[in-house]
Amino acid sequence: MGLEEGGGMRTVDHESMKKHYDFSKAKRGAVIPAPPGKTRITIRIDDDVLDWFREQVHAAGGGNYQTMMNQALREFTENKSEGLEETLRRVLEEVLPALKARKKPVRRPSS
Repeated sequence: MGLEEGGGMRTVDHESMKKHYDFSKAKRGAVIPAPPGKTRITIRIDDDVLDWFREQVHAAGGGNYQTMMNQALREFTENKSEGLEETLRRVLEEVLPALKARKKPVRRPSS
């Protein structure tokens, strides 16, 4: 069954379809195989998480939210083995130079 232009349901004539289309060599499954090093999976993601990644891609002017999610997971797993001390050192090394560059020296009145 399918939708008619007026929004009503119509019956599909399967015999008529078989006369017009040859599915004898059709294959089930993914049309495009996954590239080497990638695995196609089905995963359930919370709506708000998926929306956030899609919004990030849109704000960036395009791209692929799946690639962004893969990158986020990769960064998490690579940094997960990092201990607290290493994490703090890395963050401070990244943040302190920017803070020092923005900070203007405070002039104190001379006595």
